[in-house]
Amino acid sequence: MPVDLLGFVGVVLIAYLVPGPDFLVVVRSATEHPARGRAAALGAQTGLCVHLVAAAAGLSLVAVRHPAVFDAVRLLGAAYLVHLGVRALLAARRGSRSGGPEPARGRPGPRGGRSGFAEGFLTNVLNPKAALFFLSVLPQFVGDGDGDGSPVRQILFLGVLDVVIGVVFWFALVAVAAPLRTLLTRPKVRHRWEVTTGWLFIAIGVGVAVAA
Repeated sequence: MPVDLLGFVGVVLIAYLVPGPDFLVVVRSATEHPARGRAAALGAQTGLCVHLVAAAAGLSLVAVRHPAVFDAVRLLGAAYLVHLGVRALLAARRGSRSGGPEPARGRPGPRGGRSGFAEGFLTNVLNPKAALFFLSVLPQFVGDGDGDGSPVRQILFLGVLDVVIGVVFWFALVAVAAPLRTLLTRPKVRHRWEVTTGWLFIAIGVGVAVAA
């Protein structure tokens, strides 16, 4: 049975279209600066690469078969999302006290780019759902190996395809979200944006923590 590329691409596109923590991180970073948004996107996809290599090496299977390991990763990811939410709420509070958001810079600087990359990377590398995707969903599209290479090679190929599709999707999303920077220079709009994204991060984090 050959690799079902068409079916796999369809599933991957649907997965990216459903907003998750990485979606929120990339959009929020893009509204601060397009370059920061692209850095967050690359960080998110690098995090997926970690899960891809782990799945191909069988490490993800170990994590899933040992609930304590899986729960530890899940709780770390939940804590990080709550951390991002609290940071956003504190930023909104500081903006209210100062009478408006900090003036936007023309360039994000290397520190801003590294920060965006780190947020995207940690959001996905600590996301157990990403590990489950590579462990349970991706193998459904792997052929029997006749003429397509070994199953491990096919998993790596499909995983890399997933990452490439994600980079294109995130960069397109950054291009759409970046113009919101002008709107977010308005103090009231910025405050509401920070509060909304802050609580969304916290809600997702709590949801991950209490999920069975």
